[in-house]
Amino acid sequence: MKIGFDLRNVQKGLNVENMSDAKNHFIQGMSRIADFWGMPKAMGVIYGCIYLSSSPVSLDEMVDQSGLSKGSVSTNVRVLERLQMVRQEFRPGDRKDYYVAEPDLWRVVRGILEQRRKVEFSSALSSVNESLAMLDVEESSSDNPHEIVFQRERIRQMESFFRMLDKVVGGILLMNKLSASALSRFGMEKQNNED
Repeated sequence: MKIGFDLRNVQKGLNVENMSDAKNHFIQGMSRIADFWGMPKAMGVIYGCIYLSSSPVSLDEMVDQSGLSKGSVSTNVRVLERLQMVRQEFRPGDRKDYYVAEPDLWRVVRGILEQRRKVEFSSALSSVNESLAMLDVEESSSDNPHEIVFQRERIRQMESFFRMLDKVVGGILLMNKLSASALSRFGMEKQNNED
């Protein structure tokens, strides 16, 4: 089914023919959320198209629905797979790749956190450690030792914060047994307690 969706419409906020207003609005929202998380808007568009599809979607169908190039769709789908937001589904006798969205949104959050943790926390901690080493070198030749002491204290505070944040994210990732239904029950219990 060709929806006629085009990424330019996300940027302009226009409604698109052949697409329900709700689907168009949702896909625009996914584009903005992707941008918020530092991902390409196109990735949000593709995820939105797959998420709202009741059947597996081929790359060709994603190209038709999104208005993006096949190369862009293919690249973004691979990233979505790595983030565990979509998974490939095989059809016997069909050479095309088909994709479905991960329905467990808690698993999606864990996938994103795992990827971000691997890259961002390691990079941030390396930066902090390198900065501390640079201060040690600068300290011997500094005209202003109080500034070095101040900077070292600030960098150590940041290091402590990053390590704590890494442990928090690690704790969240360890909660593999926490399912969407458990989260849903928690939300209902909280709501009942507020009533």
